[in-house]
Amino acid sequence: DHPEIQEEIYRKDDRLLALLKDVYVESRDPPVRVKDGSGEHLPCKQEEKRLTKLGHLGNLDVKKVPKGKISIVEALTLLNNHKLNPQIWTAEKIAVEYSLELKEVNSLLEFFIPFAVQEFPKETKKAI
Repeated sequence: DHPEIQEEIYRKDDRLLALLKDVYVESRDPPVRVKDGSGEHLPCKQEEKRLTKLGHLGNLDVKKVPKGKISIVEALTLLNNHKLNPQIWTAEKIAVEYSLELKEVNSLLEFFIPFAVQEFPKETKKAI
C-alpha cells in the first residue's frame, strides 16, 4: 500500500553487497568413523500378537493386542464375567483364555471392579 516502503525494499545497497561478497563460508562433513559393531543394536524380535475376544462390542475396540496384554473391552468383559459367574470364570481360566500372567489376573480381579448401575424405584425418586 505504501510505495515508499516498496521502493526501499527493492533498492540495492552497494555497501551491503560489497560486504556480502567478502563473506566466504566453508563447510565440511565430520570424518566418517567405521563402527566396530559393539554398539550395534540387533533388530528386536517382533512382539507376538493375538486376536482379541470382543463379542458384541467388536467395533469399539482394537482387533489385535500383544500377548500378555488385554484391550479395554476385553478387560470390562472379563471383569463382568467374573462378577456374574465367579465359579466358572476363575482367575486361572481368565489367565489361560486371555494369555495373561496369573499374578496379574489376581491383581486385576482384586483392584478393578466394574461399575454397577442401580435404578431406584419411582416412589423413591420423589423422596430423593
